Amino acid sequence: MKGIVFTEFLEMVEDKFGLLTLDKVVEENKLASGGAYTAVGTYDHAEMVLLVTNLSKEVNVPVGDLLEVYGKHFFDVLLQSYPSFFQGVKSAFQFLSSIENHIHVEVLKLYPDAELPSFDISQVDDKTLKMVYHSERKLAAFAKGLIEGCIAYFKEDIQVEMKALKEDHSVVEFRLHKK
Repeated sequence: MKGIVFTEFLEMVEDKFGLLTLDKVVEENKLASGGAYTAVGTYDHAEMVLLVTNLSKEVNVPVGDLLEVYGKHFFDVLLQSYPSFFQGVKSAFQFLSSIENHIHVEVLKLYPDAELPSFDISQVDDKTLKMVYHSERKLAAFAKGLIEGCIAYFKEDIQVEMKALKEDHSVVEFRLHKK
């Protein structure tokens, strides 16, 4: 997993929960990295799972909820860091439909060793977009937060439904319904 995902997570934890909570969450783990990350480094995704799990215990918020909040935060990071991804894009459906054929292609140019989830995306009708998430990392709640961050950015009234297609959440269907 790319280091930017870790560095931004730690920044979000400090901003939302304070430096003492951040220190406690990092120090409670026996992380191979020692909790020191660089944005361009690559780290074991199991470290992220440990960090989020310990944060959940520390602040008494479910892991899924924390991952969704982090996904929304990370969408803002992408928006600020990669404004070219959004040029000429007029809607959440348009942006989300471009993930596999545009966004992930560009991310892989920047970070060739990035291990990205994949999405099967289809527009069911004018008001419904179906996105099927595939990832062995099982971070669908993070993906949901990114989707919700996108919807908020485009100021659209869209409901997101999430349904696990595999019990372990390695395959999850998102249905987005415009109101």
